[in-house]
Amino acid sequence: MGLPNRAVEALVLVVGAVSMAWAEPSDVALRLSVDGQSPYVIVVAEDAIAPEHTAAEELRDHLEAVTGARLPIQSEAEAVEASPRIVVGPGAAFRAAFPELDLSALKHDGIVMKDVGETLYLAGGRPRGTLYAVYTFLEEVVGCRWWTATERFVPHKPTLTLPALDVVYAPRLQCREAFYRGAFDGVFAARSKCNGHYERIPREYGGHSSILGWCHTFNQILPPEKYFKQHPEWYSEIEGERVSERSQLCLTNLEMRAEFVKNALGWLRKDPGAGIISISQNDGRGQCQCRECRALEQHEGGASGPVIHFVNAVAAEIEKEFPEVLVETLAYCYTRQAPRHVRPRKNVLVRLCSIECSFSQPLATGPQNESFRKDIEAWSAIAHQLYIWDYVTNFRNYILPHPNLRTLAPNIRFFVDHKAIGLFEQGDSQCACGDFVELRAWMLAHLMWDPARDHNALVAEFLEGYYGAAAEPLQHYLDHMHDAVERSGAYLACYMEDTAAWLTLEDLERATDLFDEAERRAAGDPVLGRRVSRARMPLDHVWLKRYQALRRVAKHAGRPWRGPEDPVAFCDAFVGKAYDFDVGSYAEGRPFNQYEPLLRGRFRPPAPPPAECEGLDEDDWVDVQDNECRLHGYGTWTTIVDDPKAPDGKAARMPADHHQWAVQYPVSADLAGLGALRCCVVARCEPKAESGAAFQLGIYDTRARADVARQDVPIEDAEYHTYDLGVHTLTDGMYFWAAPMKNPDQVEAVYVDRIFFIREK
Repeated sequence: MGLPNRAVEALVLVVGAVSMAWAEPSDVALRLSVDGQSPYVIVVAEDAIAPEHTAAEELRDHLEAVTGARLPIQSEAEAVEASPRIVVGPGAAFRAAFPELDLSALKHDGIVMKDVGETLYLAGGRPRGTLYAVYTFLEEVVGCRWWTATERFVPHKPTLTLPALDVVYAPRLQCREAFYRGAFDGVFAARSKCNGHYERIPREYGGHSSILGWCHTFNQILPPEKYFKQHPEWYSEIEGERVSERSQLCLTNLEMRAEFVKNALGWLRKDPGAGIISISQNDGRGQCQCRECRALEQHEGGASGPVIHFVNAVAAEIEKEFPEVLVETLAYCYTRQAPRHVRPRKNVLVRLCSIECSFSQPLATGPQNESFRKDIEAWSAIAHQLYIWDYVTNFRNYILPHPNLRTLAPNIRFFVDHKAIGLFEQGDSQCACGDFVELRAWMLAHLMWDPARDHNALVAEFLEGYYGAAAEPLQHYLDHMHDAVERSGAYLACYMEDTAAWLTLEDLERATDLFDEAERRAAGDPVLGRRVSRARMPLDHVWLKRYQALRRVAKHAGRPWRGPEDPVAFCDAFVGKAYDFDVGSYAEGRPFNQYEPLLRGRFRPPAPPPAECEGLDEDDWVDVQDNECRLHGYGTWTTIVDDPKAPDGKAARMPADHHQWAVQYPVSADLAGLGALRCCVVARCEPKAESGAAFQLGIYDTRARADVARQDVPIEDAEYHTYDLGVHTLTDGMYFWAAPMKNPDQVEAVYVDRIFFIREK
């Protein structure tokens, strides 16, 4: 629906319809302009609100850009009755023309587009409906497109004729948010018909929906720094002790609930216009284990039971003073399963979170998502309405391919079919160089407004409109990447370190060929060339992130190397482009400037071989340095440091004040294909004591959920030792790990220099 250069057919819609259904082409109903001249005036009601005045101005400015004719804006009192007119807003003229139309059914965002004689009516619910009617008219009828906050398409049509219009439409999703860095701009959000909490939409553009407190509000409303000292019994009992850190509230404590209600009402009295208040668990786990809470949890079959009982009680008190306010709570992680007996009150809004799902398979049909499917069906059966927190990016590394476009539309339809009235699509809010982020923000906005839209048509439309001559190879690239992840059967989570689970060397080479072709086609246009170059960043990042492992795969397979010949220069160019595109963060809460030294550090000169490998043919052993490892909690749990005792002068250092498996190396494709391997880790500790436990090493199989090997290493001395983990045939899903033992009184730090593998003959 809606390529800029095609004729637009008549619309026939009804309030509450899932889609805007196009009828067959009709005769021209109105001639808005001829050769850049127009007799039309834009008429605004005497009682028009600010967004309706904005709607009239947006209509005037865009029609002038399209036709060359600048239509005057007049009030109903000023307008000459006989003049052809575009009536903007649900004022007296509109109500007189359509007395039977129930504007209240349109709620805040519903639209009306109708023509009667020479008059075109564009109106809707308040505050945003009229503005959305104008944007829908400009986009779907006139042919304008707003690709991003700064990039648009406006057709040139000095003669503009309009089809017959008979449209009444209210979106089923009342709150729609595409959470992308480039989509927060208030004007762009309004033009995209998004209205979510974080979108900076000014009042004159209709404002936005907001959730008071947003989420994780237990400690916001009842801060432990204020209350815990005097009332520890208000907070979680964990292993027999009341705690305030990494915990929740004691949800069966009635005294706590009374204070909580008082504070929540205080919030609402300061912001009486808030339509939703969040009464929701803190992030993380830590639910109360006291006798009463555990008994209620067991009765309800899960931790959501005490939460819904508590939220229902709070919501009942809120309803007495604020009957129109919805009380939102989370079904998240440990509370994702619906309770057995208790039912959310009518004014309770359950926000279900999809964080554990696989996004390479549709939620409604994918076998990997069976548990979530059961959860949403259970919640839908007992709740009056749902709000969905959906995850549509890779938060562990934004700048990597994340082929989930094929699931976005079916997932949105699945949500709507299960009582969702709000949808928060959490995307690349901190990064400008993610995987086709401009396409994703635009596509999600259109799908949330009308879930019946064809996602393939939307992708094709955006690629053609935004990338021009490069659209065809980019379409093939997207198809290829989605085929690759589906063929692999990988679980595409929203926290993935890299693409090794689904993107083979052969697939990567084909993807590179397609982007090379896209760049050739865009070479003559600096604007298109820059857009294609930015879209290529995630693909180039794969070559950098997996460089050593990919070279080994090519070598062992006897394939010519088609990756970067000079990785240092390639990395320099990548980093330069990242800053040029104002990259922001490479992962959630991780600025790119913190990642840059890690990325550059992957390409230091090779270290001399360990003693065990001296004299071996280079095909008989594999060396993995610390710079290839996953470093979790970088800067806190682990850091790459200068270490004169390491053969190459560098090592991964973990302070001994934790026991996290902070240094990891997942089995790469080259290792999985080499047969039996002797697996060795070179590490040392910095001791404070002469004896005791120093650190741990191991191999873990995620599929079997079991250790393949594990060693507890005693304190010996501060020199490096080779720790033999045995001979194993490694498979995808295994990873090596090293961890301190939270013994800072005995050990200062643990250092990991390398992991190496010797092929068994």
